[in-house]
Parts: sequence; C-alpha cells; structure tokens
Amino acid sequence: MYTVIVAEDEADVREAIVQGLDWETLGFEVIDSAENGQEAWDQFAKHTPDVLLTDIKMPFMDGLHLSGLVKHKHPGTRIVILSGYDEFEYAQKALKLQVDEYVLKPFSTEELLEVLAKVRNELDNEAAEKKNLDSLKEHYRKSLPVLRENFLASLMMRQLKKREIEEKSVLYDIPLSGRGFQVSVVSLDLPGAGAGAELKDGEVPRSASVSLKDSEDQELMLFASLNIAEEIAAERELGRVFLHNSQIVVLSIRDEEEAEAVTALTISVLEEIRQAVLRYLKFTVTVGIGIVVHEPSGLSYSYKDAVLALDYRVILGGNRLVSIADVEKRLGEKVRFDELKEESLIRCIKLGTAAELKDNVDALFQGLLESPVSVKEYQLYLMEIVTAILKAAKDADADLDAVFGDNMAPFAELHQFRTLEEAKGWLIAICTRIMGSIAVVRQSVYKNLVEEAVAYTRANYPDSGISINKVCSQLHISTGYFSSIFKKETKMTFVAYLLHIRMEAAKELLRTTDLKAFEIAEKVGYTEPNYFSFSFKKHVGISPKEYRSSIRGG
Repeated sequence: MYTVIVAEDEADVREAIVQGLDWETLGFEVIDSAENGQEAWDQFAKHTPDVLLTDIKMPFMDGLHLSGLVKHKHPGTRIVILSGYDEFEYAQKALKLQVDEYVLKPFSTEELLEVLAKVRNELDNEAAEKKNLDSLKEHYRKSLPVLRENFLASLMMRQLKKREIEEKSVLYDIPLSGRGFQVSVVSLDLPGAGAGAELKDGEVPRSASVSLKDSEDQELMLFASLNIAEEIAAERELGRVFLHNSQIVVLSIRDEEEAEAVTALTISVLEEIRQAVLRYLKFTVTVGIGIVVHEPSGLSYSYKDAVLALDYRVILGGNRLVSIADVEKRLGEKVRFDELKEESLIRCIKLGTAAELKDNVDALFQGLLESPVSVKEYQLYLMEIVTAILKAAKDADADLDAVFGDNMAPFAELHQFRTLEEAKGWLIAICTRIMGSIAVVRQSVYKNLVEEAVAYTRANYPDSGISINKVCSQLHISTGYFSSIFKKETKMTFVAYLLHIRMEAAKELLRTTDLKAFEIAEKVGYTEPNYFSFSFKKHVGISPKEYRSSIRGG
C-alpha cells in the first residue's frame, strides 16, 4: 500500500478527492491532507509519503515551491500536479522534469483514476527493480567468498594486468599493497607421497595409522589443515591463505622488498603451520616455497615455482619445507616471455611505430641484462619471442617470403649471434619487415573496401535513402572503421563524396537534357527540390538554372 498526501486549498475539491475515491482498491492510503503548501510541507517532513497530490495555487506556499522542496529532499516521491488551464503552460515550463503527472482542472474522476493507476504501476515497477537489486546484492554477498578465491586462483594460474588486479582487489576487499610477495603450497602427505618423512619427538603421522582411501576423510583433513594455516598466518600477519587445486596456498604479502626478509618470515610461519598440523591433527604436510616477486602480477611465477619445489618431495621425502631457491640454484630470477610481453610485442608489430618497436624490444632484452641467465635459458627465451612473432605474421597474412627471403629457418640463426646487441638488431629487423608486410596487406584491404563502397555508391546514389550506415551494412563493417579508411583513401568524407557524385550527375543532366530542376533532383537522390537547389548552389556556386544557362549560352 503506497501512501499519499493531498494538498488542495479548496475544501470541496480536497474533500472530493480524499473521500470520493476508493483509495484502497487503487493501492493507496491517504495519510494526511493539507489546505496550504506550508502545511503540506510540514506533513511531508513527518510522513515522507510515496505520492504528493498538490494544487499549484495555494496560500503561504504554492505547489511549485512545495514540489521543488519535496524533490530536493526526497527525489523518489511521485508528484501529481492539479492545475487550471490558465496555469498549465507556466507549470509545465517551471517544473520541467520534477513533476511526474499533470491533471487539468476541471477533471473527472476517471481522469484522476487513470493518472493514479499510472503512478501506481511506476511505483510497482520501481519496487520490483529494488527487490531484484536487493536480491542481487544478497546473492553477491553470499558469493563473495567464492569470488575472492576465484580471483586469488586466477593470480596463481596466469599473469593478470596491473589495472585488473587493482580493480578486483578493491572490489573483493583483498588488499594487495606491498613490495614483496611469495607463494607457498601446502600439500597433505598422502600414502605413497610421504615416504621417508622425518617425524619429530616420536610422533606417529596419521598416514601410518589411518586409511586415507575415504575421500570425505581427506577433505576433512584438508579443511582442518586450512583452519590451522589461516589462524597462524593471521596471527603472524603474513598474508592470505586459501584453497586451490585441493592444496592450501599461503600468499605472503609484505612491505619489505628484500627477498631474504620476506622468505625468512614465510619459512618461520610455514614451519609453525607444519608442526601444528602434526601436533594437533597427527598427519604430515609438505610445503613448496616459490620465489619472491615484487608485483602481484608476478604471483603466477612464484606459484609455479612453489609447485615445482613441491615435486622434490619424491626425492627428499615429505614432512618438510622445500624452497625452490634451495633445490634449484639459479644465477637470478628466471627471465620469462609472459602473456603481457607477448601481447605488447604483437600489438606493436600490428599497430605500432618503428620507435615503439625499438622500445619494446629494448624492454625484452633489459631482463637479460639485469638477470644473468644460462645460455640454454637465453636461447629458449629468444625462441619463445620468435615463435610469437611468426604467429603474429601468420595471423596477419604477412608475406613470409618477403620477410625471410630464401632463409625460412629463423630458429637456426639464434645460435649464430655473438652478442645480445646482434640478437636485438636481428629481431628488430625481422619485426620491421613484418610490420611493412602487414601494412601492405592492410592497404590492399583498405583499397578493396573503398572500391566496393565507391562502386555501390555510384550504382545507388539516386536512392534518397542511401547512407553511410547502408553502405557499411552492405560491406559488413562498422561505420567508425569505414569512415576512417574511406577518408584516408579518398581524402574526403563519405558524405562529401556522395554529394560530389550527385552534383556531378546533376550537372550532366542539366547539360544534356531538358528535365526540370525538380525532376533532376529526384533522379540524383533528393526528395526535396528546394534542398537540391540549395545544395547545388552551395557546391557549384550558381543555381541549377544559372548553370544550364551558362552552359547553353543563355
């Protein structure tokens, strides 16, 4: 039931409205009535009704002023204005969009009922939308834990863009501000996986005394371990803990930038988790620890290394922490040709300039200079880059013969470079030739599209309905794309070109026929003869009649 206040200074009219309508059947309840605007405003402040039904001319405060106050205070209130014919135009201009409905005096009961029914439908629709929105919000609130875990899982599986990470971390309330990040993976030592595990203080691991064939039992063990890990990580303010691929992932998020400091705290917390699981749950876990990275976008690298470290359980045994830094002695952090680097390089090849290409390749090689790598890693890195370049060339239909000539064995050349500068120069040269080939292909496509558009326009210019949208529909391309390439190829807009061919056709008809101007207008696509004459004079400089006279010598 929606609430209504009626404001009307004429007592008989006010009484007729309040008492003469079956408000309950309409879905309304009149909670108060007022004989002037000030009284109505006082009542509004007290009740905040859904609908205000008000006259325009009232003492102390008129309906326009009242409506303005109401809309400012509570924009959702529906306002129905009662106004006489002499007030209607003024009211309509003054209130603009503030008022929902007008009822002109004198009005019939049917007219008022019709307006109120319309208002009720609007309120019903608004209530339904709000209910749906509230339902969606509740569903979102309940889904938030799952969304958070999905987001964290995506950080483990692939490299996300910085902006996407920032937006989702705020949306899901997962703070990821820090300078040192490290991923560790905690895995239960199931039968066969934990052979050789070293136990402390003579404790017996559960794997030795209880069968783990029951998957439900394994799930309970996993969640019990998760609870312990969450409690300890929270107490030590390490970061976040979550499940991924039936394993517990511990994400260290630290303000420290030094890898040694981040790893030291991570190891301390993980060791506490390992011992707590053994003490309270009576089974063992093995933990793989990845590298330290300095941006959330690099977490997938740390996760992969943590999983790789965990694989060393087969050799070292379970019930221990295994750091990738200990089992794989590296000269530095791996140089990786990741998704973002590949995406940036391909975009540059397809759309960039020579300067952008040089900057891009310089950035690719900067990693090699900053993090010394083995010859094998260096060659694999270059092979990944060349593979991406070849794929981009193939996708863009570039002429590979023009790019590589008779030597279609680019991978063989990777072993011949004596310095990084030689390799860099070779890659830039290859990319430059591919960019040129792509440009040739693109130009050919542009030219063919424009030729088709020109042919279609020349054949259909007498059609007054021809437009850029119609041409683009014929060519199956977007108007924005077409406008750009058409102007680039013809040095004029499509509208200017259409006008040009119509005017040329009109001049030809004026020279060679005795058709009247209105007949020529129709033949060249104009439905309005006067507009044709106006366009002709603007384009040619003289009217159609003057043009014909000048051609025929008077």
